[in-house]
Amino acid sequence: MKTAVITGANRGIGLELVRGLKADYRIHAVCRSSSPELDGEGVEIVDGIDVASTDGIERLAERLKTLSIDLLINNAGLLRASSLAGIEAEIEDWRAQYEVNALAPLRVTSALSDRLSDGARIVIITSRMGSISDNSSGGAYAYRMSKAAVNSAAVSMAHELRSRGIAVGLFHPGYVRTGMTGGSGLVDPDESASGLIERINELSLSTSGRFRHANGEALPW
Repeated sequence: MKTAVITGANRGIGLELVRGLKADYRIHAVCRSSSPELDGEGVEIVDGIDVASTDGIERLAERLKTLSIDLLINNAGLLRASSLAGIEAEIEDWRAQYEVNALAPLRVTSALSDRLSDGARIVIITSRMGSISDNSSGGAYAYRMSKAAVNSAAVSMAHELRSRGIAVGLFHPGYVRTGMTGGSGLVDPDESASGLIERINELSLSTSGRFRHANGEALPW
């Protein structure tokens, strides 16, 4: 059976990805702290990991040092309020979103690079809010900027890892009812995860580096 590593796996979309993939993968569910729901899934839990900290990245690499990873899903994310007028008061929240949303997927992937099997798949759960041409409302500065940054980085990653047969997917999960959105949204986490898993199963070198919605729609940069 193949092996998958999923960050932010204790709740929301991450938890539903664990549930949807565990029949086909040995799951290593990465999180800062587990949850009763994740505890009940019967997968390997890698807790105590803050993907935005150096200690957390080093701990993750050590705990997964014997793995051969076929699927790496960078799902951990952070959304906090940010505004042009409030930037000075909110600056630490701006930086935190950049650390989690933009830098953490690269840090995790870099730390686990030598554990990735040739032909592995890397997935980044991003957001269409990172699209510049799709921005019709403004606001949410830090979140938008962090997602635009990770989108750009993932395209570079797709080029760099192609020689190893590794495909990189950038997937928007939809507007999902989770704790991060305060329970607002258009779809439930299980529905979003189902679409994401379809996109993951389709991911190949021919589609590497593309930006897509969980429903399959191609998204603009």
